[in-house]
Amino acid sequence: MMEGGQLMVVLIVAIVMVASIIKARYGYGRHGRQRGPDHLPAEEHSENLRLRDEVKELKERLKVLERIAVDKENSLANEIESLRDR
Repeated sequence: MMEGGQLMVVLIVAIVMVASIIKARYGYGRHGRQRGPDHLPAEEHSENLRLRDEVKELKERLKVLERIAVDKENSLANEIESLRDR
């Protein structure tokens, strides 16, 4: 049979497992009970919106840079072809 120390370890592990199952089942997170991803504190929500705007702006800049790179590549190819035709 188990000694007192072993029994205590088994009980602690069991308690932690049951608590984590209950926590996962009822949606308790780091900041208390949460109903879903849209249920954020006001500060986190505003930061989330700011970061989304920044990502959108960076994507637009990336599109412009890609277009510039492709245009330069095409114009360079055209110049090389015109030099070959001489």
